[in-house]
Formats: sequence, C-alpha cells, structure tokens
Amino acid sequence: MHDRFVARLFWLTLAAALLILLWRGAPDVSSWFADKPDATPRSVQARGDLAADEQSTIQLFEQARGSVVYITTKAQVRDFWTRNVFTVPRGTGSGFIWDDQGHVITNFHVIENASEATVKLSDGRDYKAALVGASPAHDIAVLKIGVGFQRPPPVPLGESHNLKVGQKVYAIGNPFGLDWTLTTGIVSALDRSLGEGNGATIDHLIQTDAAINPGNSGGPLLDSAGRLIGINTAIYSPSGASAGIGFAVPVDTVNQVVPQLIKDGKFIRPALGIEIDERLNQRLAEVRGQEGVVILRVQPGSAADQAGLKGANISRDGGVVPGDSILAVDGTPVKSVSDLLGRLDDFKVGDTVKITVLREGRKVDVPVTLQPGV
Repeated sequence: MHDRFVARLFWLTLAAALLILLWRGAPDVSSWFADKPDATPRSVQARGDLAADEQSTIQLFEQARGSVVYITTKAQVRDFWTRNVFTVPRGTGSGFIWDDQGHVITNFHVIENASEATVKLSDGRDYKAALVGASPAHDIAVLKIGVGFQRPPPVPLGESHNLKVGQKVYAIGNPFGLDWTLTTGIVSALDRSLGEGNGATIDHLIQTDAAINPGNSGGPLLDSAGRLIGINTAIYSPSGASAGIGFAVPVDTVNQVVPQLIKDGKFIRPALGIEIDERLNQRLAEVRGQEGVVILRVQPGSAADQAGLKGANISRDGGVVPGDSILAVDGTPVKSVSDLLGRLDDFKVGDTVKITVLREGRKVDVPVTLQPGV
C-alpha cells in the first residue's frame, strides 16, 4: 500500500513538473513553427488638417519671429590686483524691431549697468547696439543697430486701452537663453502697478498668465492679430520662474514714450508743479483717513500755481493747515502718488487736464495745463 502511494505521488509530481516546463517553454516552441517577425515600421495614420486655432498661432509666430531679437549684454569690471579693465557677460534678454531705421525696443533693466549690448536677429546676424535713450520710470529702453540690407520688419502696432480680461495673448522671447520661444495665455488683469527694487513704481501694467521667465524681458506681447500690445517686463514668482503671473508695459505707454526717447534721448514726464510724498500720504490716509493725494507745496510760478491749486500751510500757532488733496485726474480716481503719476503719464506736456481736489470739505474741479517735469 505504501509503495503504491509513493509511486502515485511520484507520477503526480512528474506530471506537474512537465506541465510547468510546457507552460514556460510554449512561446519558444510556438516560435519554431511561427513566421519570422515583421521588422518594418508601422504605417502612419493620416492626421488631417490642423485645427483653426493651431493654424492661426503658427502663422502668428512665423510672421512675428523675424521682428524679435535676442539681446546679450556685457559689463566692465576691474581686476583688484592688476587694475586691468575687461568685460564679462552680464545677462540676456529680448527685444523687438520698432521701425525701419533700426531702432530696437527692450526693457531698461535688460541693459542697465551694461557697458555694451549685442542684438542678434532671427536669421543669425548680430550687431553691436548703441543706446539711444531710456526711461527707467517706464522700464523702457531704445537701442539702435545698423542693418544695411534685409532689414527685419517692425512689429505691427496695436492698442492697449481697449484690452479685455480673457482675450488671448502671445509672448515671444528668449527665456533662460532659449531663443525665439513662444508662450500663450490670456489677459489676466489690467492696470496693475508693480514696485521696483529702487523704490519706483511702474503703472498701467497688463497682467497675463502666458509663461514669462528670465530672458523674456523686453520681448513683445501680441494679440491674436499679431499686433504689439505690450512689452514683457516682469514676473511675480517666489521661485524666480514663471508662476503664471507676468506683467507687460502696455503699448499705449510705449507709443508715447518711445518717440520721445528717439527724438530727445529721454522722456520728460508731464507734471503739475507740486511737491508730494508717498510715505506721508500713506500716513495721513491711515491716521486721518485722508483721501487722494495731499499737496504739500505748490511751486511758485508752476502750472499748479497758475491754476490756483493750494498746498499745506503752517498756522500762527505752529500747526499744519491742510491744502488741496487731489482726488481724480480727468475723472479717473487717484488714491496714491503712484496713481497720480500714472494718470498724468496718459497726457502730454501742454495738455490741459481737469484736476478734482478736495478743498475745505468740498470737491472742486481745477483745469491745469501740464508742464515739463524734472
């Protein structure tokens, strides 16, 4: 009985082992009788036409690419030991062709503190650039290159005063040195203000979620018609890379500042001829609930003086007698000094604007003809 049980267990074990071997070796056995595998690539399925929005984006980039430039800058340094002066790479940025005379627009911070700049065109040619003029208050600079033939076309000019939140925008530039990169997005917000490291504030900015990174600065922001609507200038990002919040100087500001930079080398801001202070204004707003922008002093003989605006005075007992507080410029409210400067930049020297002030508890409209600022 015992021998019969052992024999049966042996044969069952042998059968299981043979089944396992057959299962594992089945693919190899079947390959002996199968046809040789086909090594030719698979056939490609026809894609069909690109979508309409894809075609329009491709066309926009191909038309605008030749107008965008790659800017590299160098700075002079002095060796501490030898006193020798030499140049070292400083940074890269973007820009675009403004006109047929070879003017190139970029951000001021792209060329700030640089000793020389080189502009590279999309066809590979590069030129040494000369600085024509700059407006740090608007973060705009104008360079010029000597293109003798096959001049790249200027970027078509658009408008920014009628932009709508939600409309598509396209940014072209050289982020992180990756030349001629296209990113897309929408207008996220309008009329933003952004403080700079030097304490100045840039106003009227366009906010967009199109990816803007270091190196994009100075490149064009385009609408869906391929027209210039802004200059990509800054990002908000804790990491230093794109976080979906980018800013561009609006083209209406650019078109006002650039011609004057080309003509005079600097931008003269329109002014009222008054003395104001941002910190004091904020303090008065917090402590007294003061509205608008407090006029501290009216410069004698200035446009504000001729119009009858009033500054603060010292009373006989040593107290301060408040003067006028500016509430609006041509009907647009102002709440801070940067607001006021931004609104005045919408006009030119010689324009007459309506200044709404709070005077002794009542609102008064005063026409003022703007004078050149300092």
